[in-house]
Amino acid sequence: MNIASFILYCIVVTFTPGPTNIVILSSVQHYGARKAMEYVWGATIAFGLLLAASALLNRVLTGIIPNILGIMQIAGSVYMLYLAYQIYRMGRADATPVQTTSFTSGLLMQFINPKVLLFTLTVIPSYVLPYDTSSSASFLFVLMITVIGFLAFVTWVVCGAVFRRLLQEHHRLINTLMALFMLYSAVMVSGILTWR
Repeated sequence: MNIASFILYCIVVTFTPGPTNIVILSSVQHYGARKAMEYVWGATIAFGLLLAASALLNRVLTGIIPNILGIMQIAGSVYMLYLAYQIYRMGRADATPVQTTSFTSGLLMQFINPKVLLFTLTVIPSYVLPYDTSSSASFLFVLMITVIGFLAFVTWVVCGAVFRRLLQEHHRLINTLMALFMLYSAVMVSGILTWR
C-alpha cells in the first residue's frame, strides 16, 4: 500500500472546499467558532460512521451503490441548493434565521452529501482492502481517516475565526460567493452535466 498516496488523497478530499466546509465557514462567520464546532462534531461522527459502514459492508454496498447513487445525487443536490439559498440570505434584514449549525444538521449533511458518500464508500475498498482485509486494519484506517476529516473541519473553523471580521465586513459579497460555491457543488454532484 502506498501510504503517502493514501494520506494525500484523504487530505485533498477532506480539506478542499465542499458542501460541509462551506457550511462550516458560513457558520463561523454568522454564529462564531463555538457554535460551528457543534456542526463539526456532528459531521465528524457521521463521517466516521459512513467509513465504518463502508469497511463492514463493503461487499454488500458495492452491489447496492449503483442503484442508490442517482437518488443520493439528487437528494444531496436539492439539500445543497437549500443550503445555498440559506447562506445567501444570512445577515439580511428580511431573512428569518434558520439554524444550520447544529450537531444534527452536521450529522445529517454527511449522509446526503454525495462527495462524502463517494469518498467514504471508495477509500477503504480502494486503498486498504487490497492489502489487508483484517478488521483491525480496517478499524485503524477508519479512525485515521476520521481524524483527518476532523482536522479538515477544524481548519475551516480556525480560518473562519481568523478572518471573521473580514467576513462580517463584507458579508453580502462573502455570502453570495459561498452560495455560488454551494450552487456549483450542487450542480457538480447532481450528475446533471453527464446526462445526455
